[in-house]
Amino acid sequence: MNLMKTWHQNHTDKLDFWQRLSDGVANSMGSWKFIIIQTIIVLMWMSLNIIGWSYHWDVYPFILLNLLFSTQAAYAAPIIMMAQNRQSDRDRTHAEADYNTNLEAKKEIEALQKQLNSIEIEKLDKIIRLLENKNGKQG
Repeated sequence: MNLMKTWHQNHTDKLDFWQRLSDGVANSMGSWKFIIIQTIIVLMWMSLNIIGWSYHWDVYPFILLNLLFSTQAAYAAPIIMMAQNRQSDRDRTHAEADYNTNLEAKKEIEALQKQLNSIEIEKLDKIIRLLENKNGKQG
């Protein structure tokens, strides 16, 4: 079991019920499934009111349908804007997490580079001593 949470899991855990609900509504309204279902409902509404033999509850120009769309838009717009604001918060949190990860990686790389440099210096010093010992014995 993974005990460490990702930045996204931490961010999602902080959301309350209403925030999760508005994200769900915004996600569903921004899907092809919603568009297709709504299109089918509108086409059925219009065709039943045009060719209906006994009862026309919303005759052409479909004023009731326009009222329903206006009401839907009046509620959808703020919900979508709330979801977009949270998306901005998620993006900001993600960017901060990436920045902190990059800082930690930079520190580790710098430490490794210093360690490699010290190993290289030790090896060069050893080679110089060996050459000096060899030249001292030859001379």
